[in-house]
Amino acid sequence: MNEFNALEQSTPYPWPLTGHWNSSNTAVVVIDMQRDFLADEGYFASLGENIDHLRQAIEPAQRVLQAARQEPFLIIHTRESHRPELLDLQDNKRRKALRQNSPVGSEGPLGRLLVRGEDGCDFYPGFAPHAGEIVVDKPGNSAFYATDFEHILRLKGIRNLILLGVTTDVCVSSTMRDANDRGYDCLLLSDCCGAANETLHQHTLNSLSHEGGIFGAYGPSEILINAMQSAT
Repeated sequence: MNEFNALEQSTPYPWPLTGHWNSSNTAVVVIDMQRDFLADEGYFASLGENIDHLRQAIEPAQRVLQAARQEPFLIIHTRESHRPELLDLQDNKRRKALRQNSPVGSEGPLGRLLVRGEDGCDFYPGFAPHAGEIVVDKPGNSAFYATDFEHILRLKGIRNLILLGVTTDVCVSSTMRDANDRGYDCLLLSDCCGAANETLHQHTLNSLSHEGGIFGAYGPSEILINAMQSAT
């Protein structure tokens, strides 16, 4: 197990605050890299959103996964998804999707939108979990909401989270904020995340710079990969 020094180039502070991190106390969290968000026929596109910015995160995120798999990191993949019966779909979310003419659970080109077991809910090519990696299905934005995500982190002794995925301003940000309140030190990999547009993405990053990194730190994936490579 390699011990890594704090990443001096991360913003607004060298991450993590403790000064050191390793694979026993740090998890890599890959958020919602699903066909429903990244494919032309998926749920996000059906809402009328542009997926170009989301797709910019694909290659950098795949490089980080490849590097993380060289170390014994806990790697957790999340999927925004619902039970086939939609018993876990709260009413506000149902109404909002209905207003966009893309009801959760309705039939689309990749099967029922945001429903577990459907093609759209499955991971986008290149993001299928490897053996031993964890999948957390979540009915909301944050990975902590109505899941066993935190239970897994506590049992594994995790203190630091490296976050990547989509979308920057919604599920990634929601997870990061919840993690911060629970005492986790978070690093968001800026080029491994995407939003409906660059403005939303950048506003989320800008918000992290206030109050000394109120929700955590962020930086490009190269600073993480360089740290891993220099330690080997």
